[in-house]
Amino acid sequence: MAKALKNETKSKETKSKETKSKLEKSNAQKEKKSLWVRFRIFCHGVASEFKKVHWTSKDNMIKYSIATIVFVVACSLFFYAIDVVFALIQTLFN
Repeated sequence: MAKALKNETKSKETKSKETKSKLEKSNAQKEKKSLWVRFRIFCHGVASEFKKVHWTSKDNMIKYSIATIVFVVACSLFFYAIDVVFALIQTLFN
Protein backbone atom coordinates (compact mmCIF):
# COMPACT_ATOMS: atom_id res chain seq x y z
CA MET A 1 0.00 0.00 0.00
CA ALA A 2 2.81 2.37 0.90
CA LYS A 3 4.57 1.60 -2.40
CA ALA A 4 1.41 2.42 -4.32
CA LEU A 5 1.21 5.81 -2.59
CA LYS A 6 4.86 6.52 -3.36
CA ASN A 7 4.32 5.62 -7.02
CA GLU A 8 1.27 7.89 -7.20
CA THR A 9 3.11 10.81 -5.66
CA LYS A 10 6.08 10.26 -7.98
CA SER A 11 3.83 10.16 -11.03
CA LYS A 12 2.06 13.33 -9.86
CA GLU A 13 5.39 15.07 -9.30
CA THR A 14 6.60 13.98 -12.74
CA LYS A 15 3.40 15.25 -14.36
CA SER A 16 3.61 18.56 -12.53
CA LYS A 17 7.26 18.96 -13.60
CA GLU A 18 6.33 18.23 -17.22
CA THR A 19 3.47 20.72 -17.06
CA LYS A 20 5.74 23.38 -15.56
CA SER A 21 8.39 22.81 -18.19
CA LYS A 22 5.81 23.05 -20.97
CA LEU A 23 4.46 26.29 -19.52
CA GLU A 24 7.95 27.73 -19.20
CA LYS A 25 8.75 26.83 -22.81
CA SER A 26 5.53 28.36 -24.11
CA ASN A 27 6.09 31.52 -22.06
CA ALA A 28 9.66 31.76 -23.30
CA GLN A 29 8.52 31.42 -26.90
CA LYS A 30 5.87 34.10 -26.42
CA GLU A 31 8.35 36.52 -24.91
CA LYS A 32 11.13 35.72 -27.33
CA LYS A 33 9.98 37.52 -30.47
CA SER A 34 8.55 40.98 -30.91
CA LEU A 35 5.60 41.78 -33.11
CA TRP A 36 7.79 43.17 -35.87
CA VAL A 37 9.98 40.04 -35.95
CA ARG A 38 6.95 37.75 -36.06
CA PHE A 39 5.46 39.85 -38.88
CA ARG A 40 8.68 39.58 -40.89
CA ILE A 41 8.76 35.81 -40.35
CA PHE A 42 5.15 35.60 -41.51
CA CYS A 43 5.85 37.63 -44.65
CA HIS A 44 8.89 35.51 -45.43
CA GLY A 45 6.76 32.36 -45.07
CA VAL A 46 4.08 33.77 -47.37
CA ALA A 47 6.67 34.67 -50.01
CA SER A 48 8.22 31.20 -49.87
CA GLU A 49 4.78 29.56 -50.21
CA PHE A 50 3.97 31.74 -53.24
CA LYS A 51 7.09 30.40 -54.92
CA LYS A 52 5.78 26.86 -54.46
CA VAL A 53 2.40 27.57 -56.08
CA HIS A 54 1.85 26.13 -59.55
CA TRP A 55 0.13 28.84 -61.53
CA THR A 56 -1.94 27.88 -64.58
CA SER A 57 -0.99 29.12 -68.00
CA LYS A 58 -2.78 31.99 -69.70
CA ASP A 59 -4.36 29.63 -72.27
CA ASN A 60 -5.78 27.35 -69.58
CA MET A 61 -7.07 30.31 -67.61
CA ILE A 62 -8.91 31.63 -70.68
CA LYS A 63 -10.41 28.17 -71.34
CA TYR A 64 -11.56 27.79 -67.74
CA SER A 65 -13.02 31.31 -67.69
CA ILE A 66 -14.97 30.73 -70.89
CA ALA A 67 -16.25 27.38 -69.62
CA THR A 68 -17.39 29.01 -66.38
CA ILE A 69 -19.19 31.85 -68.17
CA VAL A 70 -20.91 29.41 -70.55
CA PHE A 71 -22.00 27.22 -67.63
CA VAL A 72 -23.42 30.21 -65.70
CA VAL A 73 -25.31 31.46 -68.77
CA ALA A 74 -26.68 27.96 -69.49
CA CYS A 75 -27.89 27.56 -65.90
CA SER A 76 -29.45 31.02 -65.98
CA LEU A 77 -31.32 30.23 -69.19
CA PHE A 78 -32.47 26.89 -67.79
CA PHE A 79 -33.91 28.45 -64.63
CA TYR A 80 -35.44 31.30 -66.67
CA ALA A 81 -37.18 28.74 -68.88
CA ILE A 82 -38.51 26.89 -65.82
CA ASP A 83 -39.77 30.18 -64.41
CA VAL A 84 -41.54 31.00 -67.69
CA VAL A 85 -43.14 27.54 -67.83
CA PHE A 86 -44.43 27.82 -64.25
CA ALA A 87 -45.72 31.34 -64.96
CA LEU A 88 -47.64 30.01 -68.01
CA ILE A 89 -49.07 27.15 -66.00
CA GLN A 90 -50.15 29.57 -63.28
CA THR A 91 -51.92 31.84 -65.80
CA LEU A 92 -53.76 28.86 -67.28
CA PHE A 93 -55.21 27.84 -63.93
CA ASN A 94 -56.17 31.36 -62.78
